[in-house]
Parts: sequence; C-alpha cells; structure tokens
Amino acid sequence: MWTRACEGDDLGGRGDETHAAAAVFLARSKGQASRFSTSRFSLNYRHASANHRHSRFCSQYVQLIARRVRENKVHSLIFAPGVSPDELRRHNIIGLILSGGPSSTYEKGAPQPHAGLFDMNLPTLGICYGMQAACQFLGAKVETSARREYGRTRLEVLAADPFVAHMPRETNVWMSHGDMVTDFGGDFAVLARTRNCPNAVVRHKSRAIFGVQFHPEVTHTPEGSQLLRNFLYEVCAARGDWNAGSIVENLVANIRNQVRDDSQVICGLSGGVDSSVTAALLNRAIPGRVTPIFVDNGLLRGSERDRVEAVFRGHFKMDLHIVDAETRFLERLKGVTDPQEKRRRIGHEFIDVFRAEALRIPNAHYLAQGTLYPDVIESGHSAAGTAANIKLHHNVGGLPAELGFELVEPLRDLFKDEVRTIGELLGLTEEMVWRHPFPGPGLAVRIIGEVTKARCELLRQADQIIIEEIVAAGWYRKIAQAFGVLIPVPSVGVMGDGRAYSDQNLIAIRFVESTDDDSRLRISTQRFSPRSRRESPTKSAA
Repeated sequence: MWTRACEGDDLGGRGDETHAAAAVFLARSKGQASRFSTSRFSLNYRHASANHRHSRFCSQYVQLIARRVRENKVHSLIFAPGVSPDELRRHNIIGLILSGGPSSTYEKGAPQPHAGLFDMNLPTLGICYGMQAACQFLGAKVETSARREYGRTRLEVLAADPFVAHMPRETNVWMSHGDMVTDFGGDFAVLARTRNCPNAVVRHKSRAIFGVQFHPEVTHTPEGSQLLRNFLYEVCAARGDWNAGSIVENLVANIRNQVRDDSQVICGLSGGVDSSVTAALLNRAIPGRVTPIFVDNGLLRGSERDRVEAVFRGHFKMDLHIVDAETRFLERLKGVTDPQEKRRRIGHEFIDVFRAEALRIPNAHYLAQGTLYPDVIESGHSAAGTAANIKLHHNVGGLPAELGFELVEPLRDLFKDEVRTIGELLGLTEEMVWRHPFPGPGLAVRIIGEVTKARCELLRQADQIIIEEIVAAGWYRKIAQAFGVLIPVPSVGVMGDGRAYSDQNLIAIRFVESTDDDSRLRISTQRFSPRSRRESPTKSAA
C-alpha cells in the first residue's frame, strides 16, 4: 500500500482519489484512563507527559506516520479530523500531527480539524494537506500552485530552529501536492524552501505550530525521520518509553483487569504470529486459565500442526486442544472452484468446528483474538471512524455473539512489527515470530480450481521448497510474503524420450513487498524448478 502511494497517488491537495479523512495526535495515556502509559510530551515544551495520537485527512500515509512515530519509541493512535478537544483531553493529548490528504482545503466539504484544536495550545505539525489546513485556519491563503510537484526535490534549510536541528543545509524531500500556502499573513517564519515551494517548512511566530509541504514519513525523504524526531523530542519533549517491555507490562495488567478470576479464556490459535503472540501473552498474564484451540483443517502449511504443538504444548505447557477436521473441510470444498465460495464455506465450517470444541471447555467466558491495529482500522472501527470497511470479518467471525463470549483483544492497538518484537520478548521462536502471513482459508485460496487432498499436498510441498530456498538465499526476512499458487493448467514435461502432460503441474510463485522504498527482490527462479521437479509428489514446474 505504501509503495503504491509513493509511486502514483497525490496526497497533498487536488488528488485523484477519495479516501477517509485523517490526522495524527500526540497524547499521554494515564493508568486506567487508557490502555498504555507512554512517552513524555510538553504543553509548554518541557513539563507535561503524553503519547502520539493520529487523526486522518484522507491520507494513505496515515498508518505510516503512526508507525514512524512508534519507531521513535512514542505511542501513536489515529483519530478522525473532527475529533473534539474534550475527547483528546481524555487521552491527555499534548501534541498533534495533521496528516496529508488528496483534497483542497478551499473546496466545499473538504475535511477540516475541529476549531477548538488550535485553542488547546499544543505543539502541532501539519504535513502537506495538514499544513495547508492548519495555516488556512490561522488566516493564511491556500491556492493552486503554479507548478504541481510530485517526486523528489531539493530542500534548502534557511534558518536555525529546534524543528530542523541536526539536518544538513540541503537534502532531498518527497513532494506530492497541487496546492500551496501563498500568503501567511505575516504570522509564520520560513525555515526551509525548495525551488518551486518557497514555504516548504514553516513555523508560527508565537505558537508551537509547524508545517511541512513534503512527506517526512516516507523513505524517499532521507532526513524525514530526523525531522519527526525533532518534533517529538525537541518540540514535544517526548520521554521515549514506548518499548516492548513497557507494552507487555501494560498488556498483562489490562488482561488481568478484564478477565475474572473464575473464568477461562479460549484462544483461536492458527499458528500465525498474531494469534501465537496473543496466546503467549495470555499465558504470561493468567497462566493455567488459557485454552488455545487449533483447528487442523487440512489446508495448512507443511508441519504447521507439529510446530504449534511443540511450542504451546511442549514449551509453554498450555492445555492445547487440537481438532482434526481435515475430512470435514475437504468434503465441504468438494467441487467448489469460486474463491469467495471457498472462503464462505471454510468460514462457516470453522465456526461450527470451533463452537463444538469451545463448548467442551468449562467456565469459558472469554474469547481471545489476535486482532491488530490495522485490522481495527480496515474494519471501519478505529477511533478515526472513517476508514473504509476493507475487512468485513477477521479471525473467528461471529463466534463471540453466537456463544456469548466477551472478546479479549490485547493486541488491537499494535502494528505487526511491534507484535513481532513482543513475541520475541515472550519467548516465541524466531521462526514463529517472523514467519510470513498465511490466509485464514489456507491453501484453498492458493489453489485455483477444486481443492482436493492430493492438490493440497502438492502445493504444500512446493510451498515448503519455495520458503527453504528463499531462506537459503538470505531473502526471507527482507520480503513480506512469498508463496506458491497451484494453477489448473497442465505443464509439458519430458518422460523418457518423449513429452507428456500427465501429472505435470504449474506452480506460480509470488513475492510481496510492503515497504515504501524502491528495493527489488533479486532471486533466480532456477533455485525452485529443479527441486520442485525432483521432490513434488507429482511433477510440477515453477
């Protein structure tokens, strides 16, 4: 998503797409008032404490901004642009970041921050559209720029200021805008400029309000991380205590506060990092009162069941329930070729299987899920309240309502990289913590056409070859995901002295990157084909 945004989307006014509104806020979470205690910020640059919160102005980059803040050991969350000052005060907000967006501030219906935000006397950073919206509210004039900018350009720092401290006099920045602030009314000082944007970095002369016309959150802006650190630490006086240790302590306390002493928690365990970290975290918080349920549906990766059993039953000594349901799932999938129908049938069957096993566990009143912050945002349930409902369901779907469980979702405020770090701290194996994502419906959606036991076994072995070769080439941790897809097209092969199509299969290999830089995977498919031909149960070509 971030790569695409960097390569083709306009985010700084007059864009080509419409997205939910967005911005970013800094806040402090106090004990029981919030889920986490976080970093120090300052209402007057030096004395109050806070963490980061985000409110979105239509930007695909908003999650990236939130992550960049957290990478600097400062907590961040996303809110809608119209969030009220009272709501922010409940989170002890002490700093704001207003994100970019594709709208023009002068257009009717363009998203605008709540008027009361600028009366809170908080350090504020506006990025691209966020800069334009903030400056316009304070009396500046925003107009269509004479020359729309998109891509890298040179930034020249003109003045000394804590906000641009430790930055070279000239550096590259990533521009993406069609509008520009043209008249600041004498209230802002210019800190840096580009050839086409004389007001690329500004600060208010009497308030702690800063604006940048470019995107500091992307890797295309090399000194962008420094600029964000300056805002967090030089301007907001962040304490920087958002780290794995403090996060785990707070998560454990939250679980103990939520779960009654006389109750058991069941956990839907898939073997992926999210559910595995959830189970390990629950075991840390309430040992002996967690029952993971692992459903073997016959659609899993190679050795998945053995791996899960070794970690949770062997290492953590948990009461792991394994349900062998391969026959049931394959029977439900017989003759089905439509991908969505596969998903629907697998989902319904999973609920039936999981329900039956859950009802066998005494005093089970809670259901734990590995829901992450992107899941919350993409399900349309984030604090922003404006995200597109990309994920109509996740994890175990309707089980909480059907069984009367209370949900326990300890990771719902975290991003994947934070969850991985926590998993390592909790003692999960490196292989489990850093493994690539795997779809809920499993191999069924990586098999084009009908799903059978033989075809699952073929793809499972091919997939294992792919992963082993990527690991051997040193690429596994450098890419987000790699997997094989079984194509229902016979592939010509040589048997003896002639060509044959019998038992010849085609495996497509897909690699996925999820960074916002220009890196490219370099690995030869020659690593896969010889092994796939030798080792697969029926012949295949990669």
